Amino acid sequence: MTRVKSSRTAAAALGVAAISAMTLSMSGIASADTATGTSYQADLVQLNNSGASGAIIVQLDGNQATVTQRVSGLAATLTGSPYPHLQQIYIDGQGKCPTASSDTGQDGVVDTADGQLTYGAVGSTLSMTGDTTAAAATNVATAPTGSGWNYSRTITLDPQSLASIKAGTAVVVVRGLDPTSMSASAQAAKSAMDPALALTTTAPALCGTLIASQVSTTPKASPNTGGGSTAGIEDSGLFAVGGGLLVAAAGFAFGGRRRYWRG
Repeated sequence: MTRVKSSRTAAAALGVAAISAMTLSMSGIASADTATGTSYQADLVQLNNSGASGAIIVQLDGNQATVTQRVSGLAATLTGSPYPHLQQIYIDGQGKCPTASSDTGQDGVVDTADGQLTYGAVGSTLSMTGDTTAAAATNVATAPTGSGWNYSRTITLDPQSLASIKAGTAVVVVRGLDPTSMSASAQAAKSAMDPALALTTTAPALCGTLIASQVSTTPKASPNTGGGSTAGIEDSGLFAVGGGLLVAAAGFAFGGRRRYWRG
């Protein structure tokens, strides 16, 4: 009897621990491993009536940031191909997301120029592979694609990005809107980030300010390290979700041009 009670007690304790680890509103970003460092998290809320939602955890260890993200509800395709959703960590701004009243162009879309007044300039790019600096901000070839994904990657932060995250002024922005949800003039407009791209592709769809969190876990993933400043985890990984395993989405290629953007 003693052994049975002990087993049940241990199982109950494990259940409580598993539940307490899922602290984000988009439950499912969880981990089995505890890591050192400081964690920051954000609920990603919709902009421009995108209908999307998500959550993100950034675990710091020196200038290394392990980013774990879950997103759903975005536009799935663009001109018949998987939609490339550019995403970045913005810094040196007010540390806030824009609102509908930020639409200075009065075209029904809060665009990049409107948003930069509150969230600042690009500090890091949350790409699937390769460069993660601000220089990769509009490289659609390395952006996650489709209506949603589970993302896990460790990147190197520059001093400005690291300082902004620690100061609570870093903002995560995910881009890309369904063209059918935009006015005809907005659909035809070019992006302020890169004139080679449409406004549709770079208009913000999700936004969230990173705040210090009690979460101190990182996802299990098999490392596939590269070289230089972008060395880190660049595969899908496995996420523990409610006792099951959810395989994260892999990176997709999508033709495009690389440009530099700082706000």
